[in-house]
Amino acid sequence: MGKPNLSFWQIWNLSFGFLGVQIGYSLQNGNTSRILEALGADVHSIGYFWLAAPLAGLIVQPIIGLSSDKTWTRLGRRIPFILFGAIVSALAMFFMPNAEYFTYLLPPLAFGAVMLLLMDTSFNVTMQPFRALVGDMVNDEQRNLGYSLQSALINFGAVFGSLLPWILVKIGLSNVPAAGEKVAESVIWSFYIGGAILLATVLWTVLRTKEYAPKEHAEYNNIDLNTAEDKPKENIFKLIGNAPKIFWQLGIVQFFSWFALFLMWVYTTRAIANQVWGPAALDAKSVGFNEAGDWTGVMFAFYSGVAALFSLLIPSIAKSIGRKKTYSFSLFMGGLGLISMFVVEDKSMLLLSISGVGLAWAAILAMPYAMLSGSLPAEKMGVYMGLFNATITLPQITAGLLGSTIIVLFGGEPMAIIVIAGISLLIAGLAVFFVKEKVQE
Repeated sequence: MGKPNLSFWQIWNLSFGFLGVQIGYSLQNGNTSRILEALGADVHSIGYFWLAAPLAGLIVQPIIGLSSDKTWTRLGRRIPFILFGAIVSALAMFFMPNAEYFTYLLPPLAFGAVMLLLMDTSFNVTMQPFRALVGDMVNDEQRNLGYSLQSALINFGAVFGSLLPWILVKIGLSNVPAAGEKVAESVIWSFYIGGAILLATVLWTVLRTKEYAPKEHAEYNNIDLNTAEDKPKENIFKLIGNAPKIFWQLGIVQFFSWFALFLMWVYTTRAIANQVWGPAALDAKSVGFNEAGDWTGVMFAFYSGVAALFSLLIPSIAKSIGRKKTYSFSLFMGGLGLISMFVVEDKSMLLLSISGVGLAWAAILAMPYAMLSGSLPAEKMGVYMGLFNATITLPQITAGLLGSTIIVLFGGEPMAIIVIAGISLLIAGLAVFFVKEKVQE
């Protein structure tokens, strides 16, 4: 017996908490470099601090995936992990922008780095079960809708999270640190608001979603519970060895996609500060640099808005031309958008460049999971989704380790790294054509 069709609002509720998680994640992406530079980090070494995020994901997500596969509670299978991660994420968001006030524990830069590690670890604890929850609950017919709707919610959250510091400046908060302080008031309050919304939206999913009980889950996925209990336990290495081919094929696409995204997130603020605001923005506490930081948030919000709208179109486009063509086209547009930033010196025109990234981002959030989940055994959905996260974290670790070297090779010019990110997305778009799906379109 197959899984029943869910209503639109049931699928919406499955992923609604991801809206708040992405608000927090976007605040982290758009403001971490800004905060760390204000706390004393150098642009040449900033990428090393960002390594905390992918390292956390590499370790945490497979563990959480394996654990949630085997966990059945009154709240459900995935939801306990989603709730726990959200609580810790919110607490870390409250503390990170206030690192300068905890000098009795650690130097401000060290405290900020620890909060970044804790924040991203808990984001990973929350995100991985959300991916598996859709795979658990949604049938094959609704899979494109399930992951595309999740992508749309993620991007609506990203729009708000990216714009939040800019919005707070518009209503009167300062975007420059006060005398004797390190982090701007608008950034601090953005993290407070983002953390509160994160908790509220996750609670919505927790209270509105009822996961399938073990017997229902077994019936819908043709699992014999008695036989399953007798199977020998598989370790992580054996699971990796038995992964379907599409796991590795999509992994190559993911590598070049996330290598590009990491470079973009880390270096955009400094790149546009140098190119658009010029010498006035060299000081991380200057008005020019902080205006560049706010505009980075606007740019990230813009591409997230484009992604949110495009996510709603992906199911119909993929049905018409196929998942692979939809995925590849989106990545090509993202690559061309990033490369075009090299010749743009007007901040408004940067929005046109970054719109291509919006198409790529929407596809990156939806298409790999829609293509992969149909090839995974239902009883191991969580652990394989967790292992698949390595295709996100390893390229980011690589980018973090190489970023400082690349920036030195190009004479300290961060915009050169943005161009390299664009080329990486073009390579990812080409790699899509080598992916062989289990079910043909």
